Amino acid sequence: MVKRTRFDESPCPVARSVDAIGDWWSLLIVRDAFDGSRRFGEFQRSLGVAKNILSARLRALVDAGILAVEPASDGSAYQAYALTPKGEDLFPVVVALRQWGERHFFDPGEPHSELLDRRDDRPLRDLAVLAADGRPVRPADTAVHKVPSPEEE
Repeated sequence: MVKRTRFDESPCPVARSVDAIGDWWSLLIVRDAFDGSRRFGEFQRSLGVAKNILSARLRALVDAGILAVEPASDGSAYQAYALTPKGEDLFPVVVALRQWGERHFFDPGEPHSELLDRRDDRPLRDLAVLAADGRPVRPADTAVHKVPSPEEE
């Protein structure tokens, strides 16, 4: 079996994030947690993923501090999975992926699930990346200042 490359010590925030949530099952589990799924069976029914894969991904998300295991709210012996504050901070990431997918993978007028504001039952405004002064920025407006590698020092 091929050993997975780890990025948990990379100086790049994107690489470290991908290390924690970069596979599709993990992101879909987080999406389902935002949609209210809390139990193993709920995730399994929604995703149709093999139980061994789901178990491994849930364990990894708990180990990464994205989900927490708690007793089931009905008092049964089952356990539930709840988003931690770290997990809730993924909400803009999930919304950005949703909006990107709506723009690029659906034909105009093609039906798809919608994320609505509970207050007015309307879709959310498109996310925008803003500079510190509030103006929108595009990739060409930014620069990455990289940390020198040990070989460069």
